[in-house]
Amino acid sequence: MSPKNLNVSIKTHKFLLNKLKDKRTLQIYKKFENYLDINENFTVAVSGGPDSLALTFLAKIYSVKNFLNVKYFIVDHKLRKNSTTEAKNVKKLLKKFSINLNILTWNGTKPKKNIQSIARDKRYKLLVNETKKFKIRNILLGHHLDDLFENFFIRILRGSGLNGLVSLDQKTQNEKVNLIRPLLNFDKKDLIYVSKYIFGSFVEDPSNEDDKFKRIKIRNFLKQLETEGLDRNKFLLTIKNLKFSNETIKFYTKKNLTKNISFLEKKKKSIVLKENFFNHSSEVVFRSFTEVIKLVGKKYYPVRGKKIDKIISAINAKAKLKVTLGGCIVKKVNQTVIVTKE
Repeated sequence: MSPKNLNVSIKTHKFLLNKLKDKRTLQIYKKFENYLDINENFTVAVSGGPDSLALTFLAKIYSVKNFLNVKYFIVDHKLRKNSTTEAKNVKKLLKKFSINLNILTWNGTKPKKNIQSIARDKRYKLLVNETKKFKIRNILLGHHLDDLFENFFIRILRGSGLNGLVSLDQKTQNEKVNLIRPLLNFDKKDLIYVSKYIFGSFVEDPSNEDDKFKRIKIRNFLKQLETEGLDRNKFLLTIKNLKFSNETIKFYTKKNLTKNISFLEKKKKSIVLKENFFNHSSEVVFRSFTEVIKLVGKKYYPVRGKKIDKIISAINAKAKLKVTLGGCIVKKVNQTVIVTKE
């Protein structure tokens, strides 16, 4: 970096740090600092909305205070005519604050159904691949408390089990890269405040008002519930209690996987399920078997629950069995079950 650019960067850092003199902004940052608590380089997923811009500012301050290297990425899905222009405008806005935003583009044919879900998966893939190029293993995402509530109801409509209902965790993994959500306990109104106070504006995604999307219908439904007395704190307590129960099931699932499976090869292409593998509660067996299929089939996302249930029932009912599932061959002879990569 040239002396001139270095001087500009130092001045910008001082300008941003001075923003913490605002009492509300400082309180929000302190909360963010406690939740993040990492000492490694990271990347930040930016969209241009208030949540991600607030995350960008908070992450920038955190990196300055902790001397960390941060990369900022925005994904241009090209699902809307103005998406490229919006991405470039966000890049220009952040450049004023010595934040170098890189634009990642989703090229290729776009889906006509299940658009938001497919776009999310593609966004994660682009972010993870780019993060790995810099040998960084942490991505910060802007999900907040409202997203946690919305996700809960979306999963109810899908008929998800306990694990699905509380699936939006503060930290998950995708291809050995940590997906970190440090804003998961933050109200959207606080993030809007930070975004307006620091940057003055943010991008309004028109799809956020389009109720043809299930998430937007849920969002509007939650707003209605709040006007009728929904207590957000009690709702959050319910989710936390469900998470506690979920962690208990995870403990026994992990124990089952540790004790009752064995690998036939070092490359983990074949796994033998011992007889005791199936001598647990139905939920523990279901999750254990799902993990085996993901592991052998080398899949990030699990196979649909109905298919898993059907195979487990067949294993319990038949002495011989050979079926394919999730890129695996599941074979049973007498009491021995072997799962092999297809």
